[in-house]
Amino acid sequence: MKLTHINSQGRARMVDVSEKKNTDRIAVAFGRICMKKETLEKIQNQEIKKGDVLGVAQVAAIMAAKRTFETIPMCHPIPLTGADVDFQPVTEGIEIRMTVRTTGKTGVEMEALNGVSAAALTIYDMCKSIDRAMRIENICLLEKDGGRSGHFVREI
Repeated sequence: MKLTHINSQGRARMVDVSEKKNTDRIAVAFGRICMKKETLEKIQNQEIKKGDVLGVAQVAAIMAAKRTFETIPMCHPIPLTGADVDFQPVTEGIEIRMTVRTTGKTGVEMEALNGVSAAALTIYDMCKSIDRAMRIENICLLEKDGGRSGHFVREI
């Protein structure tokens, strides 16, 4: 078995994608941050002392998606053509869904996953003074399309 991210000396390398064709690509990632009912209410009522939690988390998600290559060693820098985040309050906390798009030679799964992670961590950071028991869970890829591997959809 040939390992794609290992060079002839057995060391890590970034895969060369220069021969791949540019295609439209999309990835959708999901995650949830569980919290006390009171914490969720304070977020919804803009009563968190650090400010607009979901507004800041939205910007954090987009920034993280754009800079994924700086923290995930084998990721290529990818010019994103779109990035959006949706926050859905649920009984146990907030569900986060991020959609990332590009036209390029490699997919944006890691960018979407990194964005969801950053959003959840930002919510935790902004609310930890009132709820240290918050829990981040179920971060996963929901959908990806474009490229050789085709279309993938996960049901949650």
